[in-house]
Amino acid sequence: MIIAGELEDPRVGLVTVTEAKLSPDLRHAKIFVSVRGTKDEIKASVAALKHAAGFIRTQLGPSLTIRYTPELHFVHDDSVETAARIEELLSEEIEKAREREQAQEPVSDQIGPDSNE
Repeated sequence: MIIAGELEDPRVGLVTVTEAKLSPDLRHAKIFVSVRGTKDEIKASVAALKHAAGFIRTQLGPSLTIRYTPELHFVHDDSVETAARIEELLSEEIEKAREREQAQEPVSDQIGPDSNE
């Protein structure tokens, strides 16, 4: 809710936190974010999050029950875009396979030279 509600940077677009990985000593957190938009919008959103990391960390601190609030490192997670592209490619291949199957099906209603009329 901090990113969506309290962060008022217009460069931050539609951002979703997809994963957070903490270092063993809990001092650093790598925050993976998915961002909807063009490549430039994605870069701007990640840059804005990196710029606001201190503010987000300050807002996050009181709700954590650990001794130190980790330093936040934001990273763009493109797994959603990759999964969507894979889904698109698979759908295209399924459609091509269906078209090939339909083209190979024998037509049983045709009258051929061996038929008795």
